[in-house]
Amino acid sequence: MSLSLKATTRDAGKNLTNIRAEGSVPAVVYGAGRETLSIAVSLRDFMKVHKEAGESGTVELELPTGKVTVLIHEVKADPVKDFPQHVDFLAIDVTKPITVSVPLEFVGTSPAVKGSLGTLVKQLHEVEVTGLAKDIPHSIEVDISSLDVLDSHVSVGDLKLPSGVKANAKTTDIVVSIAAVKEEKEEVAGPIDFSQIEVEKKGKKEEEGAEAA
Repeated sequence: MSLSLKATTRDAGKNLTNIRAEGSVPAVVYGAGRETLSIAVSLRDFMKVHKEAGESGTVELELPTGKVTVLIHEVKADPVKDFPQHVDFLAIDVTKPITVSVPLEFVGTSPAVKGSLGTLVKQLHEVEVTGLAKDIPHSIEVDISSLDVLDSHVSVGDLKLPSGVKANAKTTDIVVSIAAVKEEKEEVAGPIDFSQIEVEKKGKKEEEGAEAA
């Protein structure tokens, strides 16, 4: 099921604060030979769509002039409230391959971690892929249930990608692995040299006496 989002055109000179006060997010759409168009979308609707599509899923942007397939290219958020303040939509040609970064979703339980043999080290959190927009998944599952001994790992070549989608990283690049748990060595305090302390105290008193004189 494709995601859709209604948009309205806006005057580029309109006060952005007023747009946000009305419950909308100012945005622009560009790409695929289109001129940059200033638009606005409902904040509530955008947050629902963004949660599902992320930056790799396609969205049907419903403009007054017709529908256009886009990616959510960039979201600028309020540093305090973390709400979207501005959005860039990238229009794409659905007949041509695109290159995007897809987030990884780690699933399953590692026997090595469960048995306290090692710790899970995630080397990658997303992978850049190329393919038609309709074939690119919103996320890529990484099954860690096969990681049962130290140094066992999942590489890019082990990832299950949809037909027609290719990972741009090397197949040998490590995605996740099991590493030995580093033990923190407790520092053992050495014996206290009381004679040295007495010498230091004596020297200090002599300095204080010399200053007083």
